[in-house]
Amino acid sequence: MQSLILAAGLGTRLKPLTDSRPKALVEVGGKTLLEHQIVRLREHGFTRIVVNVHHFAQQVKDFLASNDFGVDIAISDETNLLLDTGGGILHAQHLLADEPFLVQNVDIFTSINPREMLEFHTNGNAMATLAVSKRLSSRALLFNPTMQLCGWRNSKTGEVKLPLGEVPNLTDYAFSGVHVVSPQFFKEVKLTVAFSVIDAYLQLCKEHTISGYLPQNGFVLDVGKPESLAKAEAFLAESGG
Repeated sequence: MQSLILAAGLGTRLKPLTDSRPKALVEVGGKTLLEHQIVRLREHGFTRIVVNVHHFAQQVKDFLASNDFGVDIAISDETNLLLDTGGGILHAQHLLADEPFLVQNVDIFTSINPREMLEFHTNGNAMATLAVSKRLSSRALLFNPTMQLCGWRNSKTGEVKLPLGEVPNLTDYAFSGVHVVSPQFFKEVKLTVAFSVIDAYLQLCKEHTISGYLPQNGFVLDVGKPESLAKAEAFLAESGG
């Protein structure tokens, strides 16, 4: 099993912690965000992990080179240009085997079982499977009753994207920052260079199945702001992480 950890972001919301280090190396409970993610994936049986880097890229490279986590780790280097989530996935293609792979943001702490989610995706027919929940979010993904992606809504601006046109009985869900992608994505995506993977999914859902996944235990915490670090430490204490 393989995974891509998106760790290239500027970590602007975590300033001033990210003024001198990348978001991936901010610590929670005495360990970096990146180490927490790698160890969790290893414990669930993942043996190949790709990490993309940009902001203070050399620090992440040095950290990975100086630690043996017992899994095969490769670097997808975006030092010259930050490629956003979709561009980052596309750029890492040559480092990934020709099979479905789990994608997760480095600053997401979650109780979602990555192995179970990968198996759920493999047993379906979707090009991508997105972990979602009914938590509050200003930007929501819109799914039909069979949990196929049909649109996107920004409740703050009122902007709505409906690639399939008006579809009845759509439900809002918040994206959890965890998804599984099939290799077919690389053949079908039309966007290039730097782009949001959500924009790609909205484009692809016109002709391909982009599924929503509602895990039974789907706690998600975005550790993107300094005040969320204490919540992350509490989550780790409760979960034994």
